[in-house]
Amino acid sequence: MQQRAAYRRRSGRTKYNRIRLGLPKEHWIDALGVGDVDKVYGVHKRPLFIKCMGRGSHQRTKFAKNGFPRRYMLKEKQIHGFSTADMVEANVTQGKKQGRYKGRVTIRKRGSSPIQTVNGVVQGISWKYVVFWQR
Repeated sequence: MQQRAAYRRRSGRTKYNRIRLGLPKEHWIDALGVGDVDKVYGVHKRPLFIKCMGRGSHQRTKFAKNGFPRRYMLKEKQIHGFSTADMVEANVTQGKKQGRYKGRVTIRKRGSSPIQTVNGVVQGISWKYVVFWQR
């Protein structure tokens, strides 16, 4: 019973701090306002986008609906140090895809991979132009 009362005091303190400091109600901001807080810095900066992408598939063959093998998956989890769903930034300086792209990469064996950006998918960006942004 005493533990439940202590939990209520903590949750009330978080809401009190949020209202007192004029913070918006978001989960990551509530985590900043737990306990005795006088000031909170960096609230107007957005945290990095994190999404669980799983560990990959152990099944190496994709089958068509009639049961025949359709394609074969990579055995390796990383190519040139990149793995699928890494956040990357590509600065392409040559070719018809010149520009700066930022998004999630999907690895391919040949080394040129598609990058999923906010505006859509950009196909065939070489790993030489890509740098990590977030693993």
